[in-house]
Amino acid sequence: MDEAGWSCRLNGEVIRLGEVSPSRRLLDILREDLQLTGTKVSCEMGRCGACMVLLDGKPANSCLLMAYQCEGRDIVTIEGLAGPDSDPVQRAFLEEGAFQCGYCTSGMIMSVKGLLAANSCPSRAEIEEGLSGNLCRCTGYGSIVRAVEKIMK
Repeated sequence: MDEAGWSCRLNGEVIRLGEVSPSRRLLDILREDLQLTGTKVSCEMGRCGACMVLLDGKPANSCLLMAYQCEGRDIVTIEGLAGPDSDPVQRAFLEEGAFQCGYCTSGMIMSVKGLLAANSCPSRAEIEEGLSGNLCRCTGYGSIVRAVEKIMK
C-alpha cells in the first residue's frame, strides 16, 4: 500500500481509502468503511459463502481476504450487479424462487456469476461443485440449481 492509501477497482470504479491496515479483512472494509452491506457476515471462516465477492472475476470469500491481498485488484460485490431487471442471474433466482430467508442469496449469486464467467454451460455436477462453497439452510438447493440451469436455456 502506497502513500496515497489503499485502493482497488470496486464495482467498476477506482476507490481510494486512507491508511488501511494490511491485515484488515475485505469483508469489514466493504461493510464498515464503504457501507456495502449486501456482502453478509456469517461463519467468518470461509465455510458458508455468505460473504462471497468476485476477485478478478473469481468467487472469493471476503472474510478470508486481507486488505493487502486486494490492493489494486478488481472486486465486484452484489451491489455491483445491474439488478434483477437486467442481470440474468438475479432474474433467474427471482423467477425460480431460489431463496427463502435471503441471507445466502447474494453469496450464491456471486458464486454463480463466477461459475458462468468461467463456464457458460456447466453440467449439473459442475453447477453443484460451483455452489459447494455456499451454504443455504432454507431452500434445499433444488430451486437454486434450477435457476442456474434456466440461465443456460
